[in-house]
Amino acid sequence: MHPNPAFRQDPRGRNLAFARARGFGILSVNGPEGPLAAHVPFLLNDDASFAELHLARSNPIARAGLPLPALIAVSGPDAYVSPDYYGPHSEVPDQVPTWNYVAVHLRGTLEPLPDDALRDHVDALSAEHEGRFIGKTPWTSAKMTEGAMPRMMRMILPFRFHVTSVEGTWKLNQNKTPEIRARSAAALSQGDEASRRIAALIRGLPSD
Repeated sequence: MHPNPAFRQDPRGRNLAFARARGFGILSVNGPEGPLAAHVPFLLNDDASFAELHLARSNPIARAGLPLPALIAVSGPDAYVSPDYYGPHSEVPDQVPTWNYVAVHLRGTLEPLPDDALRDHVDALSAEHEGRFIGKTPWTSAKMTEGAMPRMMRMILPFRFHVTSVEGTWKLNQNKTPEIRARSAAALSQGDEASRRIAALIRGLPSD
């Protein structure tokens, strides 16, 4: 997380809402021979006290001697910010390039779940994301040929991540004046999709 408190003022609820909506992040633990990481979908429970996820049976994290302290890093949009975006050098001198971004870190403990928890987990995970489609009949595991789902599930294992802390960085030029932020947003809005999303977030900041 960025150390500047200007970028870390967003409430826990907003950070959790962002993590819940993304539902995908980098899971990291310290393994016996060094750091281990895996890109995983996850599903937060209602009060965000834990998340459930799964890993390939062969994933090194699954064999790392759990339970262990762990981190899930959830990334949002990011964009390069040129000093030129702030305005003429005569008005805004001695600026340097930077990067605006959104990220939330969930810290906690990762533990294995019994194998019989896996089916409910994968069904809940698919239901969450299928439910976000508009005008589409949700896919369910009931559409699978008999015996196919249990066979495929033998390749993965269920886990629970107990959330102990939530930290968020929303680095959106909060350390600049509203006028400079507006200039930056105008420039970013001419860029790629991620830049345009950052521009929209900057414009959504409260005025000083």
